[in-house]
Amino acid sequence: MIGLGLAAALPAAAQAREGLKVMSFNVRLPIASDGPNRWEARRDLFVETIRRADPDIIGTQELWKIQGDHLVTKLPQYSWFGIDRRGGHGDEHMGVFYRRDRLRLIEMGNFWLSDTPEVPGSISWGESLPRMATFGLFETIPGGKRFWFFNTHFAHRAEDEAARTKAAELIAARIAALPGDAPVVLTGDFNTIPDSAAHRALTAGLADAWDTAAARTGPAGTFHGFTGKPDRRIDWVLARGLTTVKAETDIFGANGRYPSDHFPVVVDYRWR
Repeated sequence: MIGLGLAAALPAAAQAREGLKVMSFNVRLPIASDGPNRWEARRDLFVETIRRADPDIIGTQELWKIQGDHLVTKLPQYSWFGIDRRGGHGDEHMGVFYRRDRLRLIEMGNFWLSDTPEVPGSISWGESLPRMATFGLFETIPGGKRFWFFNTHFAHRAEDEAARTKAAELIAARIAALPGDAPVVLTGDFNTIPDSAAHRALTAGLADAWDTAAARTGPAGTFHGFTGKPDRRIDWVLARGLTTVKAETDIFGANGRYPSDHFPVVVDYRWR
């Protein structure tokens, strides 16, 4: 677990929210070849995007440890956890961030999107890289409402469509096997469009927030390649046991720069 060492005494007057505010955010790995869009040039925008949205919980993709640690240094009300796709901390994480004054982490874990999901770094289905999911069981402060949170990043190549479907089926089976009836939220960069077998596999048991929200803000597309002009809707927030109040594609940027090559998706849920 990373970031929990920053935990301090929780505010005595922590206020219960009427619901749960969720963000899914592919933050784009720190790589020098991004030039003017490299991590050092956009990290302040990254922090400001989260500060402005003020989510209770965030599922990130392409997150490296340096990025996660930067966020909790700048916004110390958050903690984060997760390991990287090879089982350590030197590669991409499915980092989960949460507000310590609003949520308590009860249980956490990881599994890999493969035929051997308990084996760190395992690869199946012709994928070129390990793919994984990080999850946690949370409880609201105050209120004690429990929910499960899953976060993932599917294979990226065009030829990986079958692998994405298998990954979706694996996650759907894991969620279906959860004990009890606590709500479940799944965030991720799924690298495929809603008209796909992967989306159908997941929405057999989960509702896509963009489709079910009472109100929507921003463009449907989420990937924009640092242009600000999105095309595909590949970043989704899905859930069961919650009512979707609002879904937003957050297009915040400044001076022609954006915090990532993806727009984050922010969803307001109401407890049932």
